[in-house]
Amino acid sequence: MCAEACDQGEDGPWCELGSRRTGLGTTKRLAPAGIPLEDLTEIDLVLITHNHRDHLDTPTLSRLLAAHAVRPGKLGKKSAPLRPRFVVPQGNGALLAKLGAGAIDELAWWQSVRVGQVEITLVPARHWSMRMPWDRNEALWGGFVIRGPEGAAYHSGDTGFFDGFAEIGERSGGSVDWAMLPIGAYAPRWFMEPQHMGPEEAVQAAELLGARTFVAMHWGTYKLTDEPIGEPPVRAREAFLKGRGDMERLWILDVGETRGL
Repeated sequence: MCAEACDQGEDGPWCELGSRRTGLGTTKRLAPAGIPLEDLTEIDLVLITHNHRDHLDTPTLSRLLAAHAVRPGKLGKKSAPLRPRFVVPQGNGALLAKLGAGAIDELAWWQSVRVGQVEITLVPARHWSMRMPWDRNEALWGGFVIRGPEGAAYHSGDTGFFDGFAEIGERSGGSVDWAMLPIGAYAPRWFMEPQHMGPEEAVQAAELLGARTFVAMHWGTYKLTDEPIGEPPVRAREAFLKGRGDMERLWILDVGETRGL
C-alpha cells in the first residue's frame, strides 16, 4: 500500500483532528477520510512527494509508524525487511529518520528504486519545497511513476502545468495507464498558476503524458483557495468532453471509492 501524509485523493488522508496543516494554521476537512487509519492493513510503501506540511504531516506519520512499523526483531527474524519503506525526494530522509522510519530511499529526479516487482521513479514537478521560512527549496520535490505487473501509474504530486509532462510520458515509453493529476486549489490564477494546475490544464497534462486513464485528485476535501468547492470536477468533465475524450477514461472518484485495475 502507498500513502502520503496528508491530502485528499492524492496524499494520505489522516491529518490529526480532521484538519489539514498548512503552516499557517489548520483547515477543517469537508469530508471524512476514505479509509480510517486504524482500518489499514500492512503498509509496505509510503511515497511522499514533497515536504510541505500539508503533505508531510509529522503527527500523521508518527501515528502510522506507531501502528504499522515492523522490524526484524518484531518478526523474530534477523533478515526481515523493515516496513514500511519510505520513498522520498532528496533532502527529506533526515526528518523521517527522526520520526522513527527505518527504511528510507531518497531519490533525485529520474532515479528509480525497485521493491519486489514494483519500480518507483521520482520525476520532476513544477512546484517547490519549504517547511520553515529559511529552508525554501533545500529539499527536492516531484511526482512518481510506479510500474508493476498490472501496469504503470503516475502520481504528479502538487504541480503547476509544464512541458515536463511530455517528457515523463516519453520516458515511460508512452505506457502510463493511470495518471493521477490535481484538478483543485487553482484560484486565483495570478497566484496559484506556478504551483497548482486548473482542471483544463490537468486534461492537457493527461494528453501530453499519453495516459490511458485520467484519475482526478486534489479537490473536495478542504476549502483552500477561491474557486467553489464543487467547480473542479464540473470543469474537468467539460474539458475532457471538449477534447472528445472517452468518459470511461476519466475517473473522478468519491472519497473512499475504489476501482479495480
